[in-house]
Amino acid sequence: MADNPADEDFLRQADPYRRELLAHCYRMLGSVHDAEDLVQETYLRAWRAYDRFEGRSSLRTWLYRIATRACLTALESRGRRPLPTGLGGPNADPGDPLVDQPEVPWLEPLPDALVAAETTDPAAVVAARQSVRLAMIAALQYLPPRQRAVLLLRDVLKWRAAEVAELLDTTTTAVNSILQRARAQLDRAGLTEEEIVEPTEPEQRELLDRYVAAFEAKDIAGIVELFTKDAVWEMPPFTSWYRGAEAIARLVDTHCPARGPGDMRLVPTRANGQPAFGLYMRGPDGTYLPFNLPVLTLGKDGVTHVASFFDVRLFATFGLPDRLPADRSESRHDDRPDSRPATATAGSPAPDQR
Repeated sequence: MADNPADEDFLRQADPYRRELLAHCYRMLGSVHDAEDLVQETYLRAWRAYDRFEGRSSLRTWLYRIATRACLTALESRGRRPLPTGLGGPNADPGDPLVDQPEVPWLEPLPDALVAAETTDPAAVVAARQSVRLAMIAALQYLPPRQRAVLLLRDVLKWRAAEVAELLDTTTTAVNSILQRARAQLDRAGLTEEEIVEPTEPEQRELLDRYVAAFEAKDIAGIVELFTKDAVWEMPPFTSWYRGAEAIARLVDTHCPARGPGDMRLVPTRANGQPAFGLYMRGPDGTYLPFNLPVLTLGKDGVTHVASFFDVRLFATFGLPDRLPADRSESRHDDRPDSRPATATAGSPAPDQR
């Protein structure tokens, strides 16, 4: 793509927007892998049309136009990506058998490292983080694609109604009406910035340290103390979800294959602007293999939500090791995930690994 000066000029000017375009496509699609594909398609389309770019808008705006249209086209043939709580069923009994549906296109988490904003402005960092929170992405999945696009362009990217209308080939009146309906849907989902009340940084560190200690020891009583009374646990591709600290602890006690202390290892990472872990399970030879990837939502009184993703291809996407050695001292450097995640290639866990 960079064989001549025009190509080099395009790459030089367009490449700085790659991370934010990935975040935009992820918000639209709910899949980091699909988003990466659409960003590649966006850059290919833009490169092919660059000689016709007349500069009537900024290059950034032009790229967002291409990306949004590409996402809308892709969504014509794709269904929404839910979490188990979005399927409409009641919370389950932890003693019931687990039922998985790997054929469902589940929502995927997004590594913070892939979209980290290159800014020192604290307000901009917070805004970017909140716009990809897991609950927000899950709620966006229930908006029709055009509503999703309008909400993101108007409320996240702060486009004017006239700009959105031009992109969608409609009127500003229609855009404002679509935006009103989309905001109402998110209000019904309880997603307002005022309700996102997180612990202070020292409180977060203390709570996360307790989380690691309780799970690595499979300390059921300690696990109960981590969660709030109405905490929710879900784990795609399993369709059931669970409410309450006692139910969550019983689920871990009943269904987690770890037999006791030392069978689980947790490696910290970040997803959707939230704390997350690569959770590894000890194998027959003593090494630890990828098991699942929990993404935590923290409240003032404890952990309020965990989405634990069992698609182990995500470990590569997050730059996490494909295994940990049996001796913890050997992996003291490996426990720090690569800051430049790669595209996932590994397969899903076998049923007995779940």
